[in-house]
Amino acid sequence: MDIHLLSVNNAVLKLGGNTVFNNLNFQIKKGEHWALVGQSGSGKSALLGLIAGKFHLSAGSVQYHFHEDFLEQHPHPNAHLTFHKLLALVEPRHHFRNLSNTGDFYYQQRYNSSDSEDAQTVEEYLGSIKPGPALNTFWTFSLVLKTLHLEGLKDKQLIKLSNGETKRLLIAAALLKNPVILMLDNPLAGLDIQTRAEFDTIISHITASGITVIIATSPSEIPSAITHVALLKDKSIVQMPASQFDTRLFFNGETDRIDKKELADLLNLQITPAAYDWVVKMDKVNITYGEKQVLKNVDWHIRQGERWALLGPNGAGKSTLLSLINADNPQAYANDITLFDRKRGTGESIWDIKNKTGFISPELYQYFPTDNSCLQVIESGFYDTMGLFRPSDPKKTAIALRWMQALEIAQYSRQLLKNIPASAQRLCLLARALVKNPALLIFDEPCQGLDAHQQRHFKSIVDAICELSNVTLIYVTHYQHEIPDSVTQVLRLDKGEVVS
Repeated sequence: MDIHLLSVNNAVLKLGGNTVFNNLNFQIKKGEHWALVGQSGSGKSALLGLIAGKFHLSAGSVQYHFHEDFLEQHPHPNAHLTFHKLLALVEPRHHFRNLSNTGDFYYQQRYNSSDSEDAQTVEEYLGSIKPGPALNTFWTFSLVLKTLHLEGLKDKQLIKLSNGETKRLLIAAALLKNPVILMLDNPLAGLDIQTRAEFDTIISHITASGITVIIATSPSEIPSAITHVALLKDKSIVQMPASQFDTRLFFNGETDRIDKKELADLLNLQITPAAYDWVVKMDKVNITYGEKQVLKNVDWHIRQGERWALLGPNGAGKSTLLSLINADNPQAYANDITLFDRKRGTGESIWDIKNKTGFISPELYQYFPTDNSCLQVIESGFYDTMGLFRPSDPKKTAIALRWMQALEIAQYSRQLLKNIPASAQRLCLLARALVKNPALLIFDEPCQGLDAHQQRHFKSIVDAICELSNVTLIYVTHYQHEIPDSVTQVLRLDKGEVVS
């Protein structure tokens, strides 16, 4: 006999005035585990949010059969027990708070030793998670630490975790609630090759423990424990057993077309970057936090116009290395570092450096004001601020809009950054990095969350920019296929040391 856990019935969902789903029907039965796939903006995250109770339907309903069954089996439940307590949703954005609870983290906090202490450790954070009401308590504190490889990170402050380490922590926190249904929104983004391979085993452990898994993911990264696939397209859904899903459904064979004339015009709108002998020159760089050495004797010399890939596993020290180049880390002054032909500590300001640099990282979008539109966020790139805190300049707004058109996201120009799909958020921050035509571009996992077409389009734009200008590029990724063809040199880190 089939036991239904959840039913979405004739759902009509509208967000920001746009219809996301129209008469959508979706059912999950006990023993099924689902992958949600589709192009960026097709509604994968919205469907997870809908199931989690974050959105109100314009029409239709969601029935939480597992909640009704739980109340029947436990005749004296907490009077306030809602279906939310039996679900866990792991989103791309974390919601960590300072220990002092005076405000949210700021981007550079992890690199400032005194401020970074105003954050919980991994052990403290997991210890603060309240268990769910389910009688199944399979996932204990010690088991989640072991399964998610967090034992060695117990004493590390949350703000100091790498992107991949944060992903593992959020999944561990969700498992401690022992939910009936665990929903994961693009959990593989930002994970290195080894961790991605281990993730398949982790999902198998989770499903074997009796938890139903729904995962929004790339069509090429569906875990082996998944039994069914839901393809979201054109405001509707196509459902099938995983064995019948063919990734070729996503290949349209189209050739990406880049308007090189428009790119050349955009690159010539701003003052041409000056000529430098050394964009980056590091000799025997060492970074230590407490007793932990994050970077050890790192040498890296980058001349203007060179294009580098910076590679290495999660926790290798890549983000710390980039923070020294992007003027976010005060330990730069204690090291032998030259940026744009000027040695750090000789009177330059951090704004002198940031003015010459366009930067994006996976965590960056978390630190922008929630009331900024996409155009305002992109225009803030002219001023190197996390959001626009001055009257908008019509000329700069026009440039920002042209970059949005080049990146195929102009339709989001007037919408709030927080209300658009995660992939579009990242493309907005890419546009923000490009608007001022900087001498150095630092792209830390820029394709995270982008679908295959968006990845190809972005790679083509990067290669075109490199062809049309003398820009210097540092490109970080865990996926070999994402590296632009213009990249010709590689620095590889492991455990804080250069290995190749």
